Amino acid sequence: MNENDPIMRPDRPVGIVGYGAYVPRYRIAAESISQMWTMGAGGTPVKEKSVNSLDEDVATMSIEAARNAMNRAQIDPQELRAVWVGSESHPYAVKPTSTIVAEAIGAVPNTQAADWEFACKAGTEAMQAAIGLVGSGMGKYALAIGMDTAQGRPGDALEYTAAAGGAAILIGPAAESAVIINGSYSFVTDTPDFWRREHAMYPSHGDRFTGEPAYFKHVLGAAEVMMEAMNMTAADYDWAVFHQPNVKFPSRAGQMLGFSAEQMKPGLLAGVIGNTYSGSSIIGLTGILDVAQPGDRILMVSYGSGAGSDAFDLSVTDKIDDIRNRAPGVQQYIARRKEIDYATYTRYRGKIKMS
Repeated sequence: MNENDPIMRPDRPVGIVGYGAYVPRYRIAAESISQMWTMGAGGTPVKEKSVNSLDEDVATMSIEAARNAMNRAQIDPQELRAVWVGSESHPYAVKPTSTIVAEAIGAVPNTQAADWEFACKAGTEAMQAAIGLVGSGMGKYALAIGMDTAQGRPGDALEYTAAAGGAAILIGPAAESAVIINGSYSFVTDTPDFWRREHAMYPSHGDRFTGEPAYFKHVLGAAEVMMEAMNMTAADYDWAVFHQPNVKFPSRAGQMLGFSAEQMKPGLLAGVIGNTYSGSSIIGLTGILDVAQPGDRILMVSYGSGAGSDAFDLSVTDKIDDIRNRAPGVQQYIARRKEIDYATYTRYRGKIKMS
């Protein structure tokens, strides 16, 4: 191993043996939010966003995604040596979400469990740790989840895009994998573009500062280092997916890196489900895996405010055809929709306080 190599590669080859997405059925149109606060004036950054119901939270949605990943992998849950949930909307301030998920899928008690936080890249952060755990030989399988609920202060720009949903990625030996992980890279600085202090109900953000120098500096920085280190260009990849707080940011980032709209299309889901925060880039990856073919090469780059990006270089194997239809695809969840009005949305999200 070259100590000067910025790319993180495990000692043992690893990959994705199972994956699963989850998107709640409820949707609120961005126009409904706009009508409430601006009488419909101005544009909307997404068409609609997914909203979790009264009986759904990060724990229940993570369980659904985890079960989909396990169904695809078809392994005994007792073989899991880690269940990690990345989120910025865990249901408890003190009480891990990960233990709830581990119990529900039958992975307890012989497993490690922990919750992860790094704004919108908590899911890929957990994924990198899972790569390290399996790649070191400490465990055969590790489950990494990125999941969030719909947040955003009423009337704020975030209310249009902050959605609910995410995905689970099951890491295991390369020999069993539908996707080989060639390497990953993290690009991090102290850039305070988005934050929420303790006891604050809604997050705050730096408006246009969240684009430059926050999102684009980190996403482009991570992607460029990864592509250069792997001796790859945009043309060498079949697919690319970037963190999607809206449709404009990832589309522009991909274009700046040389990717076409067709390369990004299967993973660009923000327009119809909004920004699923910690699950944004990995749910986009599941959209790609639902259509990818053996031999395809994928670039995935996440982004988390505060700020940092994780980049992954991935190669699809012939096992993808064996596992794909064992669980619902992300487009099936997107198609399973029921539109709600703003009043129902405020009730589901607890925006009306009775005391």
